[in-house]
Amino acid sequence: MTGMKRILENQWIGGAWTPSDAQAGIDVIDPSDESTIATVPAGTAADARRAVAAAQAAAEDWAKTPVKDRLRFLERFVARLEARAGEFADTITAEVGAPIQVAQRVQVGLALGIAKSFVEITKNFAFERTVGNSLVLREPAGVVAAITPWNVPLIMIIQKLVPALMAGCAVVHKPSELTPLHAYLLAEVTAECDLPPGVFNVVVGEGPVVGAALTADPGVDLISFTGSVRAGRQVGAIAAEHIKPVHLELGGKNASVVLPDADLDLAVKATVNQACFNTGQACLQWSRLLVPADRHDEAVALAGELAATYRVGSPRDPSTDVGPLVSAAALERVRGYIETGLDEGADLVTGGPEPLPDLPAGYYVQPTVFGKVGESMRIAQEEIFGPVLSIMPYDGEEEAIRIANGTPYGLHGSVWSQSLDHATHVAKRIRTGQVDINGGPFNVLAPFGGMKQSGIGRECGVEGLDAFCEIKAMQLPDEGAEAMGPSARGQAASA
Repeated sequence: MTGMKRILENQWIGGAWTPSDAQAGIDVIDPSDESTIATVPAGTAADARRAVAAAQAAAEDWAKTPVKDRLRFLERFVARLEARAGEFADTITAEVGAPIQVAQRVQVGLALGIAKSFVEITKNFAFERTVGNSLVLREPAGVVAAITPWNVPLIMIIQKLVPALMAGCAVVHKPSELTPLHAYLLAEVTAECDLPPGVFNVVVGEGPVVGAALTADPGVDLISFTGSVRAGRQVGAIAAEHIKPVHLELGGKNASVVLPDADLDLAVKATVNQACFNTGQACLQWSRLLVPADRHDEAVALAGELAATYRVGSPRDPSTDVGPLVSAAALERVRGYIETGLDEGADLVTGGPEPLPDLPAGYYVQPTVFGKVGESMRIAQEEIFGPVLSIMPYDGEEEAIRIANGTPYGLHGSVWSQSLDHATHVAKRIRTGQVDINGGPFNVLAPFGGMKQSGIGRECGVEGLDAFCEIKAMQLPDEGAEAMGPSARGQAASA
């Protein structure tokens, strides 16, 4: 998409491209060279209201659509995503700055895997079950506002959109204004699959305007938000005024815990690789490497040597390991944290805040490793969202667990040991929503979400579909029992 600038003036509302009320536009910047690749509408509260109204108009019929017909749509949807996978990958590379191989294999590949997983999940889902004399129903929650971030944008919306649609909900999507172009493609795909008008809508705009309007709109029944803790608090506060259910998937400050008997070389390599994935812009990032104190120097040497080999460059070059950060603000933030680490007295092993001389344009930062990081340092407590790894020594297993749990977050983590049983025992004591043991791969069938300030609720798997359902219990007549209400008076009379 380099060299092309698109002017987009419409929102996807009610199954049609609809002119926005916006008087201004938002420039979409290619973070690799700082060029403007598109301008999209700075959507308004009125745009959001129209989208909610369209979703409300479509919601009842979609909710009554048989599950087998929803599944037919999903199968067409997956096929069209696969057919346009290259287009999605190129778009995500242009707007996010993700290296093209990461965009292809993970940003699009994992999104496809998540979408496909809901075929079998939906087929086997218990929309109805009998408990005693009750019929328990799982019914669509209604109109869902899906508010998603910029870092892995297609994955984030697929995790919300597909289970919401399979549950029978209608959706209004607000993508990040930094990376809205994939959402335009997604709207096209849903139209190609004959999704009824209004079941999926897209409104582009800024969070304080469009996001706030969707959250407060009485026509929205459920909010599913992924983003920062700060923004999550604001969404939660607005939703609480309306007693509206909220899913929040927020930040992480995840620890990779290397136990004394672990293969240190393997653990360090995996942690550095994971910390640099997507230029460190991932809530699942292992940004803290906890190692036994007597192996700290060895771990530092291994991590520093490996991180220094990572190639920083154009995301369109297949040999690039680390692309740019998403924006000038992100670059300023990450460099600021690196400088903070230096000021706090951590040992800089490799990288640093300095600009890369070979990359004068674009938002590039060097993969950076710190050693001798204390647990009270800001770089050990706060989410940096860049390719920055803090190596932290510990004395004894209890201290390792305490340090791992010693942040406000609880999203992800890893444990490394020669003993699977021992690693599992330690993993059970780490308060996070997910823990990888000895490099266990991401499982699209497992629930994903966090504890503490990392969020509320779960996505993916059966739990991800259940999250978009309301539960109704219908008490059926009990053969042989007298028909009555629940009052004590009625029970007393029968006695």
